[in-house]
Amino acid sequence: MKKTVVFLSVLLLFAFKTKDNALTQQERDFACKFLKDTEQEVFDSVKDLSEAQLKFKPAANRWSVEECVKHIAISEKNLWAMVEASLKQPANGEKRAEIKLTDDQVVKGAEDRATKVKTFDALKPENTPYNSVAEALASFKENRDKLVAFVIKSKQDLRNHVSTSPIGTYDAYQLILLISGHSDRHTKQIDEVKADPNFARS
Repeated sequence: MKKTVVFLSVLLLFAFKTKDNALTQQERDFACKFLKDTEQEVFDSVKDLSEAQLKFKPAANRWSVEECVKHIAISEKNLWAMVEASLKQPANGEKRAEIKLTDDQVVKGAEDRATKVKTFDALKPENTPYNSVAEALASFKENRDKLVAFVIKSKQDLRNHVSTSPIGTYDAYQLILLISGHSDRHTKQIDEVKADPNFARS
């Protein structure tokens, strides 16, 4: 009888952990570090820049640093809303077969500046509600802090909430990686602007 009780206790503990730890600790740690590192990179990329530097455009059809930051901020907000919407729906693990990319491919694809992607109108800098870089950064930080806290504390099954959108099919965890990779992509774009020979040096 005692052995049976112990066995059942182990089974219940396993079931509890499986339910409450849909992500492995390694996945959770990776996402948190990735989010924090790419957040810091955004802030570092614009530190001490003058108004002229923030508004400098390498060409008429290219974004300024200010425009990049506004795009990062509005994308952060909208992509996070996509994750939240996915998690409000019933788990749909059967749709995992439609996911075409590994986590690593999601990250590399989001960061890859060699592949040019035209953004949606709603995410264009001129269509954001931000009047300044400071406003955009404040929004970005607010949403990024929420996301980091969510990854640390969430017990939801992020792997079995799958959403399909014009940007592809991802599980909720991959969307979080996509958010982080997206900000890194545009931090690289900011670096490209700052590397332009006509960029003001003071």
